[in-house]
Formats: sequence, structure tokens, C-alpha cells
Amino acid sequence: MAYNQETQAKTPVIKFKGQDFNFLRDHCLSRGLLFEDETFPAETSSIGLQLLQGRDLSSLRWKRPRDILKGKSEPHFILEGASRFDIQQGKAGDCWFLAALGSLTQNPQHLQKILMDQSFSHHYAGIFHFRFWQCGQWVEVVVDDRLPVLNREYLFVQPRNNNQEFWPCLLEKAYAKFHGSYLNLHYGFLPDALVDLTGGVVTDINLHSFPSDLVMMVKTAAKTGSLMTCSTPAPTGEARGMENGLVSQHAYTVTGAERIRYQRSWEDLIRLWNPWGRMEWRGRWADGSPEWQETHDQRKALLYENKEDGEFWMSCQDFRDNFSCLYICNQFPIILNKGNLPSERWSQMMFKNRAVPGNTTEGLQRDMQYIFSVPESMEDNNVVISFNIMPQNLKAKDEKFPLNFKVFKVDAQPFRKSLPPTFFSEFRNAVKGIAFKTKCNLTKYFSLSPGTYVVVTRIQRVEFLLRIFLKMPDDDRNLSSNFSLTAIEESLLESGSQESIFHKYAYQGLDIDATRLQSLLNQELLRGTPGDTFSLEECRSIVALMDLKANGRLEQEEFSRLWNRLVQCQSIFQNIQEYSGVFRSLDLWKAIKGADFLAGTSISNMLLDLMTLRYSDHSGRVSFPSLVCCLLRLEAMTKTFQNLSSDGQGLYLTKMEWMNLVMYN
Repeated sequence: MAYNQETQAKTPVIKFKGQDFNFLRDHCLSRGLLFEDETFPAETSSIGLQLLQGRDLSSLRWKRPRDILKGKSEPHFILEGASRFDIQQGKAGDCWFLAALGSLTQNPQHLQKILMDQSFSHHYAGIFHFRFWQCGQWVEVVVDDRLPVLNREYLFVQPRNNNQEFWPCLLEKAYAKFHGSYLNLHYGFLPDALVDLTGGVVTDINLHSFPSDLVMMVKTAAKTGSLMTCSTPAPTGEARGMENGLVSQHAYTVTGAERIRYQRSWEDLIRLWNPWGRMEWRGRWADGSPEWQETHDQRKALLYENKEDGEFWMSCQDFRDNFSCLYICNQFPIILNKGNLPSERWSQMMFKNRAVPGNTTEGLQRDMQYIFSVPESMEDNNVVISFNIMPQNLKAKDEKFPLNFKVFKVDAQPFRKSLPPTFFSEFRNAVKGIAFKTKCNLTKYFSLSPGTYVVVTRIQRVEFLLRIFLKMPDDDRNLSSNFSLTAIEESLLESGSQESIFHKYAYQGLDIDATRLQSLLNQELLRGTPGDTFSLEECRSIVALMDLKANGRLEQEEFSRLWNRLVQCQSIFQNIQEYSGVFRSLDLWKAIKGADFLAGTSISNMLLDLMTLRYSDHSGRVSFPSLVCCLLRLEAMTKTFQNLSSDGQGLYLTKMEWMNLVMYN
């Protein structure tokens, strides 16, 4: 029997505009009402007048799916699985978002994190919720299901082919609310949508200068679960259909790549999908083209289907000639100049800067410094630096990324404290990198030699997240010797890919017991001083605390929940400890206060004294493994009490419940 169960997401989720989905839904159900969202009202202000110019607004109505269908059939949230073919773009120029969404549908596990389990039947109250990633956290957005209809036609995304699946319409509405209006979705940047849907990092590939095997590159990226999108240039400054069937200034989803037998040689093909659901490529290898009739490749029946569904094949050469760039998004950088292998290991540092309201005085602005170290010489593009901005901090008229940064190589010793601004004069050479910017994201790739570096940026009145990705040597498992972290801002460090680490140690890829967890933590995570390793008994305790099924093992979801807490513990430990590397028991209260997963937890001075005795050594020092066990147990026992107590003041347990609790959890 395990009591520390969580019904919410594994990581803290921010409620957009403070709206709690469960509370609002239950309130409507108890009163027999359908939800009406006052924070995104059924008015023209939620659309934007620019999208409605030249239209007769007297016939504009906001209708729920059941009212639109008029009893002819029942609406469905999802019917027989979510697919890119459920999406058909409407009047807003948000192909940049829909192309990213189309790619996400090829990764059902990640798509489900955004869509969640919802329906028009079970507990229906006219309210739905979706999640988007921003600045290192997931944000939950609540909407009602009233959709704008003009002259009996959908204004925006509509159900495809009368299939009555409304998840794309409602998800688009939530994204419009997240950005302020449907108008704010009218033209945007593909990388911004990719990051918002995944929390990943985007690789921008120039198709005109990339020399590698394009088919192999796309296949390799697909195996890692990457999202892939591309766009056509904008020779006219607006999206319009061209004679070859493509649309200028338009975003597409890359859905596949194959090398197919043709005549006496091989032909490299790329498969694309158009969010319009029509307007397909008319050149070589298009639907119904002679090439498909002439090929005798045995895979033809599996690859080719002549349907007007917006999806088509084209040769790689035609793809290069007609598209300007390819975007690949993953949880870790995808470096494909020499072929990316899933075994590549990356470490990630995260620094979060919060906006300072009212800080408008130029004299208050200052350079912020973020320090990292490169462990040893690696191949090209071994460091990736990415900034992510909260869109709510930007004005609608802002088209450019609001900050810039430089990277300098420095001596390690001076970084006990920050260097003076005069150190970074215009005459000092910054290291060079390859960068691309959007409205909300700035990413730059570097090829850096071993040493200590500092990222310098001028603090702005915006909230941003800085992520530094470092490629790690395959044969070095102790990350504490690979790089150091010194932060002047609030920071969070995450090592490698969570899923890849789990599968690396999991028994038959299914779960991890205490012995395997011990190996994982000591090899992949440990950052304490030498000798501060996780003991087997500590790992047994951790498994018991996180083991929701009480089977002595951690499955992937349970491990993911644990990993998110370990990341926080690691950041807290590094930020609080002194330069000597000592974490004092006197600072234990700071760790409790700084842990997001302990938000709202209060303890008495007497309990703090007892925890100090339990988790510190004779010299008053707390090791990193001890800190982890302390904070995890405090969370588990707090939630156990909350779950078992009927009045919040006390609880009653049977003898068996008590024994199960104290002997296992």
C-alpha cells in the first residue's frame, strides 16, 4: 500500500490566469451549467479586428460543437486516435503552429501530455484544458468550447472531412488564448511552436548549404522522436499558392524520408504534409506522377497512396530547391553534420531570470554572467546555448528577440565572484557561434575547446530561461568532473536525457530496482565531494518513497517523477553550499524552502532540529544523498498525512496500515 500518490502531472504545472480546470468543471457540473470563459470571452476582442476586416460581423456567432452539428451527429474530442489529417487550417495564418502540431501527432506519447484525457461525454461541462511549455515549466490553459462561426463556416481550424473531431479546434483556441488572441497567431515562427509543444531545443538546418545525406538525417532524427518541420521562402511577402502546387511563406510538416528504387538507380524522397489539407506538390514524385507509375520498388504499396489529404512526396533535390530551411526539435540537440547517434550524451544547465516589475531605469540594468566549463575536446558543435522568452512579456508589435548575449573564454579562478562590466569591453573578443533567432527563442551553436566560459547578457524587463547544453564524453560517467556550475541567478541543472538514462539502466527496459538505481545515481547524477555516493540502503528508501505501485521497482513514469525532484535537489545543493563544497545542516531550512515540490510545506523548529540530527554527520555537514533522502521523505510523509487525514488535524490508521507505512514507505 502506497500513500504518496499524485493525480496531477509529474512536474509542477502553472495554471494560466489562475484558472483551475477541476474546480471550474466541478462547479459547472454541480450547477448544471456549461462553462463560459470570462478571461477569453466570446467577443471580437478574442479574435482581433484585423482578421475580421471586410467581413459582415452581424452573422458572427460563437457556437459549441453540439450546436454546430445540430444533432446530426455527436462531437468527439478524439476519434480513433489523433492524426495530422484531423487538422485543416482556417483563416488565421497559423500554419507555423499547425505544422508543428502535425509533427507532434506522430509522437502520441508527447501529444497526450498536451491533450490529456478529455471527451464530450464523460463529465462534459463545456470546458477543456491543454498544456504548453514556457521557460522550463508547463502552463495549463483552460478554455470553453465556444468556437467562432461566420456565415455558418468555421473561422479557424475546422474538423477535417466531417469527422467531428474537435481536439484541433479547441487546442488552437487554447494557444490563441495563451498568446492573447487569434490575431497573435497570424504569422509566427516555427521554432517557437516546436518549443512550446515540447520544451525541446531546435536545430536550424540550412538546406542550401547542408552537405550530408538528407534522407539518413531525417530518418535518424525520426528515430530519436524528433519533431520536423520546414518552410518555403516568401518572395512576395505573403502566403500564396504557386504553379508547382506549393505555397510561398508557408510551413509544412516533414513526415518521412525514403530511398526508393527507380529505373536503374536510387531516388531520395522526402514526404511532407500541408496544414491546408489541400494544395499538394505537382512536380516529380507528386501524387499521380509518372515516377510512381514507373517505379517497381516493392515498398511502393506501403509508401504511396494517391489521396487529396495534403501529404505528398518530392525528391530531395526538389525539396532543397523549394524550401529554405528544416527545423528539427528534440529534448536534446540534434547534431547531424556527421550523423547523430542516439547514444550521444548531453548535460543541460538551466538558469531562470524573472522579470522585475517597474524596473524601467536604464541605470538599473546590468550584465548578468552565467558560467560553465567544457570538459574536454569534442567534435564540432559541442555546446548549444538557448534563450526562451515568455510571450506574455512581449508586445504584439515586437518582431525581434529582445536580448542578445556573448560568450567569453576566461580563467576559472576569478569566478568565485562575478567579473566587473569593464572586463567585457567591446575590444575583448567573444567566441563565435552560429545562431538563429525567432520572436521568443534564440539559439546558438558553438565549437569550444576545453576551458571555462561565461555567458554575458544585459538583464531585461522580461522573464527568460537560459539553457546551456554540453556534449559529454561517452566514457566519462561522473559528471562532477566534467563541468562546474556557478550561477548568479536562480539556476536549475538537468543531466542528459531523462528517458535515455532510464532505458540505459532499466531491466529489460521496463523498470529499475534499488541496485540499478544506485548505479544510475552514482554514475549519472552525483555531484557531491568524493566519497558522497548513494548507498544501497538510501536507494531502497528512495524507491520505497517513489514506488506508487508498491512493487519494489520504479517504472518510467515513477522514475520521471523522481528525476524531476533530483534535478531540483541538485540545483539547491549547489546553490547553497559554500565554496569549500560543504552543505551545512544550518542551511537545511533553505533547501526545504527552495524546493518547488515542497511548496506549502511548513515544519516546526523542533522538527527541523530532529531532521538535522537524522540527516547530518557529526560535523554538521549534510551530503547530497542525505539531502535527497530528507527532502523526498518530507514530501512523501506530508502528502501521506494530507491523503489520510479527514480534517487536516489528525488521522486514524489500522494496525496494518500503520505497519505498511512505517516499514515500507
